[in-house]
Amino acid sequence: MYEQIKLPYATNALEPFIDQLTVETHHGKHHATYTKTFNELAENAGMSNLSAEELLASLDKVSDETLRKGLRNQGGGYYNHNLYFEMFSPSPAKAPSGKLAEEIDKTFGSLDALKEELSKAAAGQFGSGWAWLSTDKSGKLTVSASPNQDNPISEGKGLIPIVALDVWEHAYYLKYKNLRPDYIKAFFEILDWSKVSERYNKIIGA
Repeated sequence: MYEQIKLPYATNALEPFIDQLTVETHHGKHHATYTKTFNELAENAGMSNLSAEELLASLDKVSDETLRKGLRNQGGGYYNHNLYFEMFSPSPAKAPSGKLAEEIDKTFGSLDALKEELSKAAAGQFGSGWAWLSTDKSGKLTVSASPNQDNPISEGKGLIPIVALDVWEHAYYLKYKNLRPDYIKAFFEILDWSKVSERYNKIIGA
């Protein structure tokens, strides 16, 4: 059974950057629905024995087009939101450390340059979607954007996300209305780079 992440902070702990009502609605309703529906579809497909990552990487094996589309959307919604909510903290580390810090400097030149590129990807995503910082197993970093609930895993890019920036309107509209760039700026105020570094190290086996 795929379990929705339990928030490691209170629903009001991310204020003023993300307000309590948004967290309660986003996590308690949107994400909860993705989780419930994904479990039902995975069971119907006979794939509930797979991890979410394995299932999303195996969508081409699902012959039923409607079921495959449902798994992509609902499974992506489940996986993407688990990562999104996991990486926040009311008292975040403001910079990465160790191998991730080295790779960011090597690939982008600086943390600020990475944040600028990721912000542009998020702001430029037309309509609903996500912006990503991902790594391959060797540790090479890539910034990308995806529509809807797609992610680099379901897109078959051989990448694993380590930062998920949600730009669906339900992620920010209650507080920021149509000012997506203001929300993107606030996102980095609560992104805990120590958690991102830990995830990166786990993926590359460091």
